Amino acid sequence: MISPANNIVSAAWLNQQLSDAVLAASIVVLDASAFMPDVPRDPKQEFIDVRIPTAQFFDFNHQIAAPNTDLPHMLPPADLFTAEVATLGVNNTSHVVIYDSQGMFSAPRGWWMFKAMGHDNVSVLDGGLPAWLAAGYATQTGEPVAIENGDFCAKFRPNWVIDADTLCQKLDDKQVQIIDARPSARFFATVKEPRAGIRSGHMPNAKNLPFGNVLVNGYFLATEQLKQQFDALSNNQQRLIFSCGSGVTACILALAAQQAGRDNVTVYDGSWTEWGANDNYPVVK
Repeated sequence: MISPANNIVSAAWLNQQLSDAVLAASIVVLDASAFMPDVPRDPKQEFIDVRIPTAQFFDFNHQIAAPNTDLPHMLPPADLFTAEVATLGVNNTSHVVIYDSQGMFSAPRGWWMFKAMGHDNVSVLDGGLPAWLAAGYATQTGEPVAIENGDFCAKFRPNWVIDADTLCQKLDDKQVQIIDARPSARFFATVKEPRAGIRSGHMPNAKNLPFGNVLVNGYFLATEQLKQQFDALSNNQQRLIFSCGSGVTACILALAAQQAGRDNVTVYDGSWTEWGANDNYPVVK
């Protein structure tokens, strides 16, 4: 039996759990697929077309997101998260396993949200749905069957998330290292930002680790390789604050950092969509 603290699980392991009725009872599988705004794909329809058995759709883009904000998919308040996640059958004792249809893109966002809401027993499926399909494991199609509500109750952990004003005060803090997950061309402002009205560049003293550098073909690099990536940018005592375009791929780095043994990780939820749009926040090119 895998440790509940293990952040990444394999398709073979998940298939073994779901094939055993006793083990499967404690597993909740969530599809957290999402795409960039310019990608003409519907993650909910793709979930209906093909999914891992027993999976529910974790819609952090619309349903499980903060209301009344212009920023995309911001972390919702604890009461909203509690209500929405309970409808997906999640209990306080559940081992939540999250995947996405691209292999490794948006699933870590779901992992981070559960961590921020006090649930440690959450893992990401390494390789995602492509790994599951490549192994030839069973799938389901059509609308999922109705399930009983779970008893999940969120307990918000503020250290997992940071807002722009607080982050702005930490730009020169040597105990903090900001790491930006965007591609290097965006970080160094050699290309324009894809969203209109967003300045190019990066935060003062931030370092760049494109999220693709911690992955290979949709799978995370080995733990030792991940350690080398983070050791090259920071020391073990620093708090790592991750940013990206809109708070999705920053979570890939947060998960990779935890795999590398870094426990003090935080995600800047508004990320460059918020920072780059506000002239009050400094930008380096």
